[in-house]
Amino acid sequence: MTVEGKRPKRSVLHRTRKEQIQEQEARAIARYIRISPRKARSVANTVRGKSVEEAFRILEMSPKKAARIIHKVLKSAVANAENNKGMTVDNLHVTTCVVDDGPRYKRIWFRGRGRADIIQKRMSHITVGVGNPEKKTK
Repeated sequence: MTVEGKRPKRSVLHRTRKEQIQEQEARAIARYIRISPRKARSVANTVRGKSVEEAFRILEMSPKKAARIIHKVLKSAVANAENNKGMTVDNLHVTTCVVDDGPRYKRIWFRGRGRADIIQKRMSHITVGVGNPEKKTK
């Protein structure tokens, strides 16, 4: 049995870990974007872990709609890193690039014999974080 007061609660440890990560990276979030998360994740996976310059080159050459959206969010994250966190743009890397599900529009598609199908128009929340890859905490 552990004595109360020896070790902080798990929630406190989680909060301090989250604060350490937020100090190291600058983020930008685009919410309620009208693109399917499955389509956007393929572009996000190609950019994750790359340097910012290389990520911009990849996104500019990609013909996909998700590339244009992620390019905007990455540009915003770099601006946040430069202005709010005081980081230099030269050695930034894309640390996180995550596409989450958003809410769905549900529409009815009328079919034969009085039936109907539901069309789900999906939305995404796109989060891009940039930071220095050398600064890793345990």
